[in-house]
Amino acid sequence: MGDFEVSRRATIAAEPARIRGFIDDFRKWRLWSPWEDSDPQLARTYSGPESGVGARYAWRGNRKAGAGVMEIEADAEREVGVRLEFEKPFKATNTVTFTLEPVPGGTEVTWRMTGTHSGLMGVLGKVFPIDNMIGKDFDKGLARLKTVAESAGS
Repeated sequence: MGDFEVSRRATIAAEPARIRGFIDDFRKWRLWSPWEDSDPQLARTYSGPESGVGARYAWRGNRKAGAGVMEIEADAEREVGVRLEFEKPFKATNTVTFTLEPVPGGTEVTWRMTGTHSGLMGVLGKVFPIDNMIGKDFDKGLARLKTVAESAGS
């Protein structure tokens, strides 16, 4: 077993509140999530409030998309916290945090995921570091979030 952290950041030319609106509403993740391309037939279920604490999103898809549930557990002006539970392709529970810091010219968005490897993932994590496996997805997602948040009329 071993703890891990994956973190990426990007500067987006938009106010924190505008960016947070794309993060704390799971329905809007379809506009920027890096995993939206992994399964065109992805089944999505939303429950709880439309946004903020208690909002839930469950998905079930092909082998690449897997299955799981996300729930917003914290929603503050400059931070959104999400509990992420994977069911497939492996079982895991991770913590995801989006931090929004105003900077000259916009907002620095940091996307961080932490968790603990166990079982087969603990062994695979030593050979294939999780940062190598999903870091590029975080980069892609932040680039998409930047495009969406910076575009007029979104």
